[in-house]
Amino acid sequence: MILKKQLIEEIEQIPDNKLAEIYDLIHYFRIGLTQEKPKKIPIFGCAKGMFKMSDDFDEPLDDFKDYMP
Repeated sequence: MILKKQLIEEIEQIPDNKLAEIYDLIHYFRIGLTQEKPKKIPIFGCAKGMFKMSDDFDEPLDDFKDYMP
């Protein structure tokens, strides 16, 4: 409760012409806490060119030689 009192004291010192901005800030902050965030839909091909597969990617690994026929 002490923090709420401190906030109220600070708000009371703000000029009237700035109160709308403070209200908007608090209001949108509070709404952001309760709303679900929209899920991002991945876009096909958005990672193109970000990595390169090695030429021997499909070759058997040396670590598994003991298990190969």
